[in-house]
Amino acid sequence: MAEGPGEAAPMIYEIKIKGHLSDRWVDWFEGMTFTQESDGTTTLYGPLADQAALHGLLNGIRDLGLTLVSVQRVSLGRQDRGVEGGQGADQEKPQASS
Repeated sequence: MAEGPGEAAPMIYEIKIKGHLSDRWVDWFEGMTFTQESDGTTTLYGPLADQAALHGLLNGIRDLGLTLVSVQRVSLGRQDRGVEGGQGADQEKPQASS
C-alpha cells in the first residue's frame, strides 16, 4: 500500500512488560507480537500508527496494572521478530564489546 502525502508509515515498537502475559491478551494488544522472555518479562513487538496509538497502548498497560520495563522504537532492519499472539522466535542479542 502506497503512502499518500502527509501519511507516515507506522513505527515499529518493542515494549517490555514485567511478567509473562498469557495468550488471552492477544485481542487486547491487536497487531502486536508477544515473546515471553527468559528473564520473566514479556516483549510486545509491532507497528503503531502514530504517537496517539503508542500513548493509547501505554495507557492500557497502566490501566491493567502492568509494570512497564522499557519502550524502544525499532529500526527497520529488526522487523522479523516473534509470532503474533504467543511465544515468538528469539531475537539475536547484540554482544557487548570488551
